[in-house]
Amino acid sequence: MTPRPSRIDQTFARLKAQGRKAFVSYIMGGDPDAETSLAVMKGLPGAGVDIIELGMPFTDPMADGPTIQAAGQRALEGGMTMDRVLDLVRAFRTDDTTTPIVLMGYYNPIYSRGVPRFLEDAVAAGIDGLIVVDLPPEEDEELCLPAQAAGLNFIRLATPTTDDARLPTVLRNTSGFVYYVSITGITGAASAQATDVGPEVARIKAATDLPVIVGFGITTPEAARSIAAVADGCVVGSAIVKDIGAAKPVAEVLANVEKLAAGAHSA
Repeated sequence: MTPRPSRIDQTFARLKAQGRKAFVSYIMGGDPDAETSLAVMKGLPGAGVDIIELGMPFTDPMADGPTIQAAGQRALEGGMTMDRVLDLVRAFRTDDTTTPIVLMGYYNPIYSRGVPRFLEDAVAAGIDGLIVVDLPPEEDEELCLPAQAAGLNFIRLATPTTDDARLPTVLRNTSGFVYYVSITGITGAASAQATDVGPEVARIKAATDLPVIVGFGITTPEAARSIAAVADGCVVGSAIVKDIGAAKPVAEVLANVEKLAAGAHSA
């Protein structure tokens, strides 16, 4: 039996029919507190966000730069837990049943909860996909395959160091979309360049029918436009999280998100 298209699949199909690129935003769950985080989250679709990546705070976020690390620390200090992250999703879903939500983070909090319980709770809360940055394809039986069996997309990262020999392994059980990390290193460390990204996206797209979304190093509407122009869309995280960390009013955070989204959508 063919699986029912996920909210992620449906979103990309709609955008393709409209001739538009996807704008994906990342925020840390519970940063700086649950109330503010939920207010930002609820405002993202209206600001032009097509897919929300929601960070799971973790004490040792090895792939994250200072901005995302600080966000996770603020969330943890505010009492954020996996249960409370899922509570945010449940609260969001009372008003919005269409915007895809992807949980992004590390395997430890999932492992600690227990994979079967985590997947059951995530599906019930309204999660659509997972990005788990420290689980390689060799560990697919650990979480990737059970997640897909539960109806969640499992989104894999490809990087500038993912060569042609490695790429088929990375793509093998990926679903929803491929997240291309535009730079080597941690989040927020450098600026993505469309001239570098374009050939890599083309290489990945030659090997898969999945949309390819580019993240890391995109901080301005102009960068969002240039990167989205050579891919199926882009992800912005650190620039949004930086505004939240600066304690800007929610309305101002969302106004800046709207500018970034407009950049991506004009590609």
